[in-house]
Amino acid sequence: MGEHRWVIGDQIVLREVWEGKVWSGRPQIVILDSPDLLALYIPSGTLWRKPVTLEGGTLRIPKQEWRLADESQKIETLRLVTPGASHSVLVLWQPGFSEFLKWYVNLEKPLTRTHFGFDYMDLALDIVISSNQEEWRWKDEDELREAVEEGLISQKLAFELKEEGEAVLESMLAARPPFCDGWDRWRPDPNWPIPTLFDGWDRLY
Repeated sequence: MGEHRWVIGDQIVLREVWEGKVWSGRPQIVILDSPDLLALYIPSGTLWRKPVTLEGGTLRIPKQEWRLADESQKIETLRLVTPGASHSVLVLWQPGFSEFLKWYVNLEKPLTRTHFGFDYMDLALDIVISSNQEEWRWKDEDELREAVEEGLISQKLAFELKEEGEAVLESMLAARPPFCDGWDRWRPDPNWPIPTLFDGWDRLY
């Protein structure tokens, strides 16, 4: 029996999970689920759940207890994932696709399948790439250092994340997928509804 694959238009939940507890939950629309590529879309205006401190304050890494709070997706976001890779490439637009903003690389734990969609965990370090792919910069290196200092991420893993990011930049500079595949011109089906979190989405077992 092969693993279940989602089809275009399916609504799923992409969750971040840290040490047996849900860190975030984002409803997504499946664009492609193949052995070579997973593509997920979260429209601007979608409600998702983000981590905050117990008092409701901002929390960027899981260094203390947290609860989940509502957040509204501010931009159109397409997530491109090579199965098994420790990164995702995000393609970002202004609401309504009025302007292509940039490419964004998330360094993360690889996505794993669930009954609801996929689980993973963002690991702080990111790369921001300009829309024309001519400029790029590392982002949140301070958060990665803090995560290492707090014992949340090992020095070895931090080094591996930097290596993974450098490999993604090499692919971008060599015009390899997904950077050469025209994803910046992709548009959703206008009949798709805004995805929502369904009952039980946060159940881990």
